[in-house]
Amino acid sequence: MLMQFITKESCLILAVTPANTDLANSDALKIAKEVDPQGVRTIGVITKLDLMDEGTDAKDILENKLLPLRRGYIGVVNRSQKDIDGKKDIRAALAAERKFFLSHPAYRHMAERMGTPHLQKALNQQLTNHIRDTLPGLRSKLQSQLLSLEKEVEEYKNFRPDDPTRKTKALLQMVQQFGVDFEKCIEGSGDQVETNELSGGAKINRIFHERFPFELVKIVFDEKELRREISHAIKNVHGVRTGLFTPDLAFEAIVKKQIVKLKTPCLKCIDLVIQELINTVRQCTNKLASYPRLREETERIVTTHIREREGKSKDQVLLLIDIELSYINTNHEDFIGFAKYVPLLPPLFPIQLTVIRKGWLTINISIMKGGSKEYWFVLTAESLSWYKDEEEKEKKYMLPLDNLKIRDVEKGFMSTKHIFAIFNTEQRNVYKDLRQIELACDSQEDVDSWKASFLRAGVYPEKDQVENEEAAPADTFSMDPQLERQVETIRNLVDSYIGIINKSIRDLVPKTIMHLMINSSKDFIHSELLAYLYSCGDQNSLMEESADQAQRRDEMLRMYHALKEALNIIGDISANTISTPVPPPVNDTWIQEASPTPQRRPPPAAAPPPSRPPAVRGPTPGPPMNPAPAFGAPLNPSPAFGAPPIPSRPGQPINAFNSHQDPFSAPPQIPSRPARVPPGVPSRRPPGAPSHRPTIIRPAEPSLLD
Repeated sequence: MLMQFITKESCLILAVTPANTDLANSDALKIAKEVDPQGVRTIGVITKLDLMDEGTDAKDILENKLLPLRRGYIGVVNRSQKDIDGKKDIRAALAAERKFFLSHPAYRHMAERMGTPHLQKALNQQLTNHIRDTLPGLRSKLQSQLLSLEKEVEEYKNFRPDDPTRKTKALLQMVQQFGVDFEKCIEGSGDQVETNELSGGAKINRIFHERFPFELVKIVFDEKELRREISHAIKNVHGVRTGLFTPDLAFEAIVKKQIVKLKTPCLKCIDLVIQELINTVRQCTNKLASYPRLREETERIVTTHIREREGKSKDQVLLLIDIELSYINTNHEDFIGFAKYVPLLPPLFPIQLTVIRKGWLTINISIMKGGSKEYWFVLTAESLSWYKDEEEKEKKYMLPLDNLKIRDVEKGFMSTKHIFAIFNTEQRNVYKDLRQIELACDSQEDVDSWKASFLRAGVYPEKDQVENEEAAPADTFSMDPQLERQVETIRNLVDSYIGIINKSIRDLVPKTIMHLMINSSKDFIHSELLAYLYSCGDQNSLMEESADQAQRRDEMLRMYHALKEALNIIGDISANTISTPVPPPVNDTWIQEASPTPQRRPPPAAAPPPSRPPAVRGPTPGPPMNPAPAFGAPLNPSPAFGAPPIPSRPGQPINAFNSHQDPFSAPPQIPSRPARVPPGVPSRRPPGAPSHRPTIIRPAEPSLLD
């Protein structure tokens, strides 16, 4: 129980030892030495100074000359049992203690440093020193807590439950902050950057530049179906006649049909953007969680406005498609035209010789062929290469992009990765003996991003065949050479013109969505949201706090004010208190090294020593008092280790004590209570003088027991 307290660095240890016991073997000092080896927290206290033998004192110990401690010793004289029984009060006891130190010749010169009042003063000073030493760390901790609370308390400073003016101001500030947060999520900001996931404007940007282009290309490139439609259009334009030239009407019919197919990906793009906008609104209203009604109304009003703008945005995008259908501009500068026709056209996206994308992908291979492995892939405009690691020193394989296409692969039952495949349209092996290689990513977003990168490199997705070869009309594949040339011509012209339309749509649709939906929503939040909130109900109901939030606000404000008050108190303590320096170290190895000299107990046959109460003083028969023991002897041996009677032997007896002792006198008796001679304090009694005290055997002198 004692150790759990004194092991703490903030605990001050009082090592109390009676003056009539062996100080070198004090258990209090030994335990204090274990937990406080430097002696910084230990103060020695010597009691029962008034019960020491006459002519002896503890002057050297109290002056810290003998058996020193780093913080020294303080002597006290407490009430005896007789004083307690006699109802002696504390004031009289303190006065008696003061009188004892002033009247004692050994202590009068240091009476001001002795006694219970001085011990109280010393303890108070040590407490003051400890407080001053711990104040800097405590102040820093409180200041850091105060700074962390100030950001949260700032939200509550402008709100008081009973003040309508404060409610209005808080409402204005929260709506304004909501608009700022929404704009930051959309436009991006550098002060609070989310590092865990994409949010807001970043996801919308990904929709514009990865998902939307991929959907456009996937719909347009359906080679077999397109050629069949071109063949039918040419034959229908010619009717019963055999055409000599490639008809313009067939080209326009095919182009318009391809343009109409662009409506689906454009509307899907709008739906994706709307979903991200609604998610962003919900994310920004998290700061309004303390006012559930306000949060609910804000989400409802803004979401309703976004849904209203959805209809206008879709109408505008469909209008863009109708505008493209209204006039086929064959004089466009990027259109190859009939005169400029070449059999082989460049891909939809311009070929780039630089690296398009790098990243980790997993090649799915059956366990029989080695199992799945992860490689570092590098995609350029001409090839797909993979390496062992990011350093790109050990190349595993390089796959040319000629005649390659992409197809989706369903995820396995136990697989957590998302998979897509690359295959050769000419039914050739792509890698080793594999007709296709399956590449796996950790998320669907990574798959979409890689597909968009392959589009830039000219590798397009495979279109699912609606009609198989058996169901196809026979005349689709049994074309005469002239019709085949016309189909090839229109096919390349359609490819060129659709490339122009795609480029225009990829540019105009994001701009339309930005103008009619995103920017409109930002303007609505900044200019009209507050008016809608005022019109939807009572202001008091809007600004009604939740019970949890009210409790949290009160606790936060209480903690904030308590920290400020604590810092003010600490400042006063630092300015109004005086500290004392720590005393220099002393040589206190005696606490560990000193030990009592072992002595034998009396034999069982020896007569029992006389005993009497320790408080009774009276003459005790025995030999005369010895000179003072040598330095290092115990302050007073414990009664349990007293000297046994010296047996007599025939012949000349050996005097083990001094020359004045009668050899035929009675053997020395065991002391009835501890002697009160401190170590190193010589006795003032002459060697030959009689003594009423028991003789103490010095351990350093030879005796019959040795």
